This record gives sequence, structure tokens and C-alpha cells, in this order.
Amino acid sequence: MSDGAEVTSGLHPNALRALPLGQIRPAGWLAGQLRLQADGMAGHLDEIWPDVGESAWIGGSAEGWEGGPYWLDGVTPLAFLLEDPALLAKVERWVSYILDHQADDGWLGPRRTGTGSEPDVDPDLDVWPRMVVLKALLQYHSATGDDRSVKASLRLVRILRNVLERRPLRDWGRMRWADLVWSVHQLYDLTRERWLLEVADTVRAQGYDWSAYADHLPFPEKVPDATLREYQRQAGGVWMNDVMMATHGVNVAMGVKMPAVWWRQAGDDRLVTLVERMLDQLDTHHGQASGLFGADEHLAGRHPSQGTEACAVVELLLSLEVAVETWGAVEPLVDRLERIAYNALPATAAADERTHQYLQQANQVVCHVTQDRVYTNNGPDANIFGLAPHFGCCTANRHQGWPKFAARLWMATPDDGLQALTYAPCTIDTTVRGARTRVRVDGGYPFTDEVSIRVTVDAPVAFPLRLRVPGWAEGAELSVDGGEALPLQPGTVHELDRLWTGEQIVALRLPAPVRVEHRDRDSVAVHRGPLTFGLGVGESWQRIGGVEPYADFEVHPTTPWNYALELDPDDPQAGLALERREVGDRPYAPHGAPLLLHATGRRVPAWEVRRGAADRPPSSPVGAEDTEPGPERIVLAPYGSIRLRVTELPWTPPIA
Repeated sequence: MSDGAEVTSGLHPNALRALPLGQIRPAGWLAGQLRLQADGMAGHLDEIWPDVGESAWIGGSAEGWEGGPYWLDGVTPLAFLLEDPALLAKVERWVSYILDHQADDGWLGPRRTGTGSEPDVDPDLDVWPRMVVLKALLQYHSATGDDRSVKASLRLVRILRNVLERRPLRDWGRMRWADLVWSVHQLYDLTRERWLLEVADTVRAQGYDWSAYADHLPFPEKVPDATLREYQRQAGGVWMNDVMMATHGVNVAMGVKMPAVWWRQAGDDRLVTLVERMLDQLDTHHGQASGLFGADEHLAGRHPSQGTEACAVVELLLSLEVAVETWGAVEPLVDRLERIAYNALPATAAADERTHQYLQQANQVVCHVTQDRVYTNNGPDANIFGLAPHFGCCTANRHQGWPKFAARLWMATPDDGLQALTYAPCTIDTTVRGARTRVRVDGGYPFTDEVSIRVTVDAPVAFPLRLRVPGWAEGAELSVDGGEALPLQPGTVHELDRLWTGEQIVALRLPAPVRVEHRDRDSVAVHRGPLTFGLGVGESWQRIGGVEPYADFEVHPTTPWNYALELDPDDPQAGLALERREVGDRPYAPHGAPLLLHATGRRVPAWEVRRGAADRPPSSPVGAEDTEPGPERIVLAPYGSIRLRVTELPWTPPIA
């Protein structure tokens, strides 16, 4: 990593620029998904959970640490994307209180954290929650143009500069420093005040160096609790030591954005490939079929029953969004972004968005409270669905995932054009080169292969419209106003630089082949386009506590799950038959999945639950002697549509 940056040189420009919050609005199934959030836990958390409703950030007696800022950081974009009056009023109340109660010295928020679960050591100087508040305030400014939030943020950063001189970053702030620098850079883009870059340089110098993750991952194996305790002993009893913090899944997910953030100031071209290399290392040692990495609190290896925290899901999404804004539509980054968004993100919650999991698993065959568990060190209730299972950080933080993703489906380009990064139903209302420009994206992507892009301009205007062609889309093609189809190259960005007049329709076809990925022990995962599929397991939801509709539930299987997929190794796709169904408002509900894959499977009786979760898949190919004699028809569904699932399956060749 570069040792520093010449702070008088300004920042390198982003390759893309996020549109002001609210210029993109969800439509179709995506609007339905965000509406579920607004009607569910995200929109009502301040009414049902004292950590937010009575937060010290708004003068209450509850915690004054990360919970309130986390919720505000997610509900702010949700409110403006939906133009929801009730949510907008909640955001306004929170933002106004925080701004109106800024201390004379510039400090924002309560002076004491009082979380009850974090060491209350020198809490007056806790920088970490302020990092989250800055993100929320900058989103509020993006949506409203209200300069109060920028002025307050500048005052806060000034006092943070003084705080960091007295007490350098430590613990969570030290690991998550890139989020603070990202906000400081946004303030610089708005104000051009060069002292901000000096602060950014100080923050970087005090932060953890994530660049080691790019080539030789320091922690290539699962980090169990016993290992963490030994490092604690070596650190003189300090639990939050470097090993504990550097193996923490959410810290790693947030650290992924570091190269993109710091490249803008350092201009070091060695940083450009660092994000991809970090992700390659994580895939190699801890990767999951959904695009996540195993980290059930700490890095956990590739076992498909290891979990990944909901906070890690949404923070990895944001890290990828930052990297794409910085460097453009780098295909491996955008591909992973939409894979996580369209699979792991909906899987963090129940279909009605009223309960969530702390941990999700690729092979998740039961969600229950168990003392015998496979996790590194997460608790007995970490994978149940509830209001605040295991720990409440995800209760507040996971809501940012869908709104921030929706707000960045398209971005502006430096030459005053528009670029699509991924596709989902939405509308855009913006000004391009002086002309009001509206774009409507229709179709059921990622559940359908066709995307319709309707461009309407109030006056003739020439500008480039750039469309990402996913790397898997062999045979992709495009036409304008029903004209001749133009073949497109997968893994590229196609540019339509033309004079736009009146209303014109761009038809995009992105054929999505079924792909079979071989994983550990030669088990397989099945993908189609950006979607990952898993064997759907029958679900029995059993309430174990709490108050409905935000109660705590175990989910138990009602159908067998231990199947080997019957595959011809010479033509693995041949045995997978696609069923298409209408794309409704709730495609991530178990009975709403618009795509299914019908296949043949054979039971593997020796594959059982071990340590509270599905054991590792048996080595493939599974011999006929290890399966029950009768083949059965089985159904694979999109990962995010099924809460009990087997995503990595052993396979067995067809029996003649």
C-alpha cells in the first residue's frame, strides 16, 4: 500500500458517479421488495426495538453507539427511493435532532456510548459510530441538497482530526477506516477544502493495512474459538487484538473497499487490481457458492454449512459498489455485486422482511437453537429467524442492502452519459446535457433474459448510453426501436452514443445458460445468469419466543435434504429442466420463485446433520452403493427464495 499521498494534488476522479438519491426509483418486483422492507422491520424498527426507538442519538436512554446510526444509514435511502411520507418523516426527525444537538466543539451524538456490550473505555472519543452517521448525513444531502448536513459533517471531521491526535484509531474504527475516508472524500468533492485530505491521510496511517489479503491471505484456514483464545492470551488478555479484528467477517467485508477508496488519493496503480485479488484469496480459502465468504463471526473456511453474517453481506455489497464507482464496470466486481444482491441479500431475511438471521448458510437444512454448532464462535441462536438473534448489529444494519443497491443500478459517466451496471425494474428521472431524460427499465431480470429500456427526452439530445453485458451472457444482443439485432460481446460495456429524440426503446436480450460449478470434494453448485440455485427443503416455522410479527422462529425441515444430484459428467446441464413462471411482486418468497430447475436426485443416507448443521457433502461422484436405489424428482429454486436449502450438492452419474 502507498505510504501516503500528496495532499495538494486533490483526488483522482471516479470513473462513475452515483446519481443523486431519489433520481432512481424502483419499479416492478424491486419496488415490491423495498415495500416489504418499509412495511416490515426496516420501516418499523424504531417502534419495536428500544435500541433505535429510545436511542441516545435522539435523546433517549438506550444505547448511543452504532444501532441508531446503522438504522438511519439504511432507512434514509429507503425513504427517498420509495417517497414514503411516514419514513421521510422519521428520517427528518432523526437528522434534525442530530444536527440541532451538535455540540459547540462539533461533536455529533451522545458523549457516552453505554452499549452494555462494548467496553466503555474512553467512550467520549469513539470514532466508529460517527463513521456511520457521516454516511447517513451524506445520503440525506444527496437527496435533499440541504447544506446543514454538509456543514455539520465538516465540523465533525474537524473535531475528529483533534481526537485522532490524542487517541489514534483503535478497535472497530481502526479496521473500518476506509468508510471514514470515503465520507471525507465525498466532503472534499463537495467543498474542495484541502485540509480534508490531510485528515484522510492521518486516518489511513492509523488504519489497518488490508493489502496483505491480496496475495497471501494471513488466515487461510478456519479460525476457531480456541485459536482466538490463544491469540487473546498472547495479547495479554486483550480480546480485540489484531488477529481477532482482522479475521472478523464484517471487518473483512468493509476492508475490501480500502484499495478503491485510497486509490483516489494515492493514485497508486498497484491498488487497481487489489480488490479482485483480495476476493480471489477469500474465494480460494473461505469462498461460498453465493459469492460470499464463510465467516461465522470469524473467517471459517469453505465448508458450505459455515455461516456468513448479515452485516457482512450488506457491507461487502457496499464495498463492491464503492469499487465500481471508483473504477467503472470491472466485470468480476459487478458480477459478484449482483450475485450477492440477487442471492445472499434476500436470504438474510424471511420473505416478509419481518424477521432475519444473524447468520445464513449455503447448506442450511435447519435453523435452530443449538449448543453443538459448527460456527467459529457465534452463539446458539445465530441462524434462527427473529428480531435480534445472537446480537443486534444486523437488526439495525442489514436494511441498507437493497436501497443502496437500487440507488446504484445506473450511474452517471464523466462525459455526461448514463451507464447501467446491473438490471432491475426501475425508473430514472434526471437531466443529461441540459435535457430532462427519463429512463424506464422493464422486465423481470434477473429472473428473465429480456430487458426493455425506454428512453424519453424532452428535447433532442446526444449522449452515450452504456450498457453492461454480463460475462456469462453468450449470444447477447440489442436492438433499438425494433430494428436489426446487434450481437454483443459478453463481459463488455456496449455504448450507444446517439441523438436521442422523443421516446426510443432499447431491447436487450441476455441469454443465461445453466452452469454447473465444481467445488470442494467435487460437489456442485448450479447457477443461471446471476442466480444461484439450491435444493429447496420443506419448511416448518416454529415460534420460540418474542411477539409476532417480529417474533423468533426456528425452521425445521419437513422433507429430506440429503440428495446427490444425478449428473452426466460429459453434459452436466442435460439433466436440468428449466421451468419459468410469472415474475410477481415477491419473487423471493418460497412459492413466488419465477424460475425452477427440475432434476433427478438420489438419497445419500450416510449424509447427516453434524454439529447442528449439514455435514460436509460426501466426495463425488457418489457411488450407487452409497445411495438409495430409487431416483427421485427434485426441484432446485433460487437461493434467495428458499430459507432451507442445499446449495452445494454431491453428484452421482446416471444409472443405466
